[in-house]
Amino acid sequence: MQTNIRRVNILGVGISAITMPQAVNQVAQWIDNRTCHYISVCTVHTVMECQRNERMRRAVNAAGLATPDGMPLVWLSRWWGHCPVTRVYGPDLMLALCRLSVERGYSHYFYGGAAGVPELLAKNLQQRFPGLKVAGGYSPPFRPLTPDEETQIITQINQAAPDIIWVGLGTPKQDLWMAAHRHQLTAPVLIGVGAAFDFHTGRIPQAPRWMQQNGLEWLFRLWQEPRRLWYRYLVYNPLFIALVLAQMLGIRRFSLE
Repeated sequence: MQTNIRRVNILGVGISAITMPQAVNQVAQWIDNRTCHYISVCTVHTVMECQRNERMRRAVNAAGLATPDGMPLVWLSRWWGHCPVTRVYGPDLMLALCRLSVERGYSHYFYGGAAGVPELLAKNLQQRFPGLKVAGGYSPPFRPLTPDEETQIITQINQAAPDIIWVGLGTPKQDLWMAAHRHQLTAPVLIGVGAAFDFHTGRIPQAPRWMQQNGLEWLFRLWQEPRRLWYRYLVYNPLFIALVLAQMLGIRRFSLE
């Protein structure tokens, strides 16, 4: 279920024209009103996965928010006249909501990451934000879950009764998981944050802030993990630029429907 926040049509993907404070306030409103939504934190990779997979595109467009995590999405939003728009970076969104949660008593559940990662993430965040409530965590196996396993984990999460479920499965898996299970989960908010689990546990270093702010984080991550990320950045990024130019020039039209 979408909010009334404006969306920017980037290659048929509706990116929310939003700032970090607006995103935090929207999440707090959902929790306080007990309305159920999920958030797709979007990068160029997200948008390009939506070109390959219509189910993925529908999942992102159905999200309560599809935030501009990547700087190119921020720049394009501003280019098309949506101001103010700022980067809503998944790892920073996690920290901002943890800070607010200490004040308001919101609880968190961490779903995703390798074995032991949800527990380490919870420990690190509780050290950084004393008093943070953690309802639980689960590291799913690196294979499709059986229907019985899906039912068990959904029941487990609902029994833990968190306010926010953080989903760290990577794109596109986390977006598809949230869209598929949103109606089964009682938590008000699900947020797909991908690498935030690894960043905040120290498993993967973050790019320097100046690189993040200038749209160069992809270069840092490619240098860190070239074998895993080369296709995402060396193929998807040039293709994204070509498709955006085609959209700007009216050569290709992309619908949000």
